[in-house]
Amino acid sequence: MQFVLDGAEITASVDQLIVAGWTGRDERAVKHHIQELAELGVAPPSQIPLFYRVSSLLLVQASEIEVLGTSTSGEVEPLLVNLNGEMFLGLGSDHTDRELEAVSVAASKQACAKPVARHLWRFKEVEAHLEQLRLVCEIEEDGDWTTYQEGDLAGIRPLRALAESVELRDGQAMLCGTLGAIGGVRSALTYRMRLSDPVLDRTIELSYRVLPLAVIS
Repeated sequence: MQFVLDGAEITASVDQLIVAGWTGRDERAVKHHIQELAELGVAPPSQIPLFYRVSSLLLVQASEIEVLGTSTSGEVEPLLVNLNGEMFLGLGSDHTDRELEAVSVAASKQACAKPVARHLWRFKEVEAHLEQLRLVCEIEEDGDWTTYQEGDLAGIRPLRALAESVELRDGQAMLCGTLGAIGGVRSALTYRMRLSDPVLDRTIELSYRVLPLAVIS
């Protein structure tokens, strides 16, 4: 993959992707998210947090992704990448098949591409003020942009602790969990997301469109 780091383009080989789930720091918020998904028929997790191993080929840097059917949705998430023994922070979307999720969460995580932004930050540059970083996801509904998710990283378990839980190694990447959906989990065709650092005054942005493929039986 090609990332931009410190203003320069770098080539990164990511050979394994981990998707962390149920990583909210607020127990009530986690239960709310579990309830959101339960309303869609999704069984509660066996443990909290939970780590899913999925194909690294799902990581894409594209403005469009193709999905099967119309029951998928994205989630804004911090992305950790370990490259040559150093940790980097980026931005990604854990796009998931919600219909399949009611059958198997693990399978649903494997069913969709995971768009990621091209820019990375050195983790050591943001770790001291990590909880002040802010995630926002907007979706297009009826021709207008609607705030779908919004909150600080203080709402997610400490990222270093998540990385240590799986011993994130060189060449691995991890999507680190998300925030509750404002108005409930739902599908959309257009997403724009950002990770903002108010201390260093910079932002990573990600936007993409969803192209549903017809379900043929």
